[in-house]
Amino acid sequence: MGVNIRITSGPAVERTGDLAAILTNLRSHDVLFIDEIHRLSRAVEEVLYPAMEDFALDIIIGKGPGARSLRLSLPAFTLIGATTRFALLSPPLRDRFGAVYRLDFYDQASIETILERSSRILQVKAEAGGLKEIARRARGTPRVANRLLKRVRDYAQVMAEGVATKPVAVEALSKLEVDEIGLDEIDHKVLRTIVEKFNGGPVGLETIAASISEEADTIMDVYEPYLLQLGFLERTPRGRLATPLAYEHLGLPYNKEKPPQPTLWEG
Repeated sequence: MGVNIRITSGPAVERTGDLAAILTNLRSHDVLFIDEIHRLSRAVEEVLYPAMEDFALDIIIGKGPGARSLRLSLPAFTLIGATTRFALLSPPLRDRFGAVYRLDFYDQASIETILERSSRILQVKAEAGGLKEIARRARGTPRVANRLLKRVRDYAQVMAEGVATKPVAVEALSKLEVDEIGLDEIDHKVLRTIVEKFNGGPVGLETIAASISEEADTIMDVYEPYLLQLGFLERTPRGRLATPLAYEHLGLPYNKEKPPQPTLWEG
């Protein structure tokens, strides 16, 4: 587009003055990107409303009875907000965005392309088979893919003359306890807890968290979405339930019986 992009995050914009400084330094048609936009405080959000609607900034000069409002004109700009907690955005802010898009997980081919670029930047000697193996286990997330690439690089430098081949990648990732579809130690703990301790569920999230000594919010936000996407878990009103696919992946027989039905007697 031939314009500048300004990048900030919700937690970094603590006061209204912080946002006012960012907005007044924008040039015509610049892009302002706010990551974790749901973390903006309500006071900061209110500064955004006239900026988004009228390209204007309302500031208060002075205090008490002598205070007066001053409206500054802003150049036309594009605001992009990113969040994984869309429901936490206040309705007034959410409704002011002209378009809402949902970013899905990356497919394997895209992850492989990202890994090829990252390997050049990091100067990692990697074969196509090694990168493909890493991409398979990246959970469709570039951040995870790059993290695994660095760990495979470390292993290759010590154990394999610095070349990340497919066997080297498999060995390195197995030592990290990342299986062939990207499930790590905590993912397996969650599934095995539901299957082995609670007969496949349903079992409450807090009970699972206590059983594996992990925070319930961490399980719900970090591990559960991928398990749900794979079809290994179901959310029910009574709790989490392991599916036949989870049993198959763990190599366990699925012979879950229906709970006994109550018998009703008359008279």
